[in-house]
Amino acid sequence: MTGLTGQDGSFLAELLLRRGYRVTGMVQPSSTEGLGVAEHLRGRVELLEGDLLKPPSLLGAVARTLPDELYHLAAPSFVPKSWQEPARTLAAIAGATATLLEAVREHSAHTRVFVASSGAMFGAAPDSPQREDTPCWPETPYATAKLAAHQLVGQLRGNDGMFACSGILYNHESERRPESFVTRRITRAAAAIKLRLAEGVELGDLSAVRDWSFAGDVMEGAWLMLQQDEPDDYVLASGIGHTVSEFAEAAFACVGLRAEDHVSVDTSLRRPPEPTPRVGDPTRAREQLGWRPTLSFEQLIERMVEADLHSLR
Repeated sequence: MTGLTGQDGSFLAELLLRRGYRVTGMVQPSSTEGLGVAEHLRGRVELLEGDLLKPPSLLGAVARTLPDELYHLAAPSFVPKSWQEPARTLAAIAGATATLLEAVREHSAHTRVFVASSGAMFGAAPDSPQREDTPCWPETPYATAKLAAHQLVGQLRGNDGMFACSGILYNHESERRPESFVTRRITRAAAAIKLRLAEGVELGDLSAVRDWSFAGDVMEGAWLMLQQDEPDDYVLASGIGHTVSEFAEAAFACVGLRAEDHVSVDTSLRRPPEPTPRVGDPTRAREQLGWRPTLSFEQLIERMVEADLHSLR
């Protein structure tokens, strides 16, 4: 797999190990001394050096391991940075996906491939919730790169008969999410304020709508996609949209506080309003994969807040 050291990679590695897999995680050369949120798996997974921006390293990784299943999760995920580095973003997401698919086709044709795409690719889509066949109008370089990767999966599957699946992933969170993301900023702030380590938190657009799920559940869906008889693409989402304000209210309620007493708005953090609520329709995944998330919106937030309370204490 790629992306072992991140939130999704750590949950997926745990899932695969529970099922008796031999897991190899590709990490950047600079990451071999620290495995991020997957550090607790050191010694249980094999490590292989590689870099999304260095195609020979990706080709070599596939040729050496000849994996039965390949999960491509790694990508630059902080969307605002894609505006600063659009070329690098496209190379790291679409370019790396193309290289891995080509490597599988040429060196390991039996490999089943999962590629993590994103609900962001729908952008200003005409419909909400979005389905697998909803037209895409991406609005950021990150979303454009994810759409390109998604389309590459379908094209090589159709042209070369590859077992390749694209997971159209909507926002998925956990206590392993970096604090640069708004969800973790909120749960961390709620915990810190409860412990009297802080007084408030500044957020941007409280009315922005997102479809939030638990990262562990989404990785279960990714695994299920590669266990099917035929490859296909699936939306993995809760199907329910919530505002940032609702997320904050739920997080502060976990510690017996009111969000409005501690949350303020920093207008400099606001982004242009989104024309279409970013909510996914998981019907196909539920009906064809039997995918059933284990945590609700409220349970997910409670898990995150409790982890932050434990950490800060």
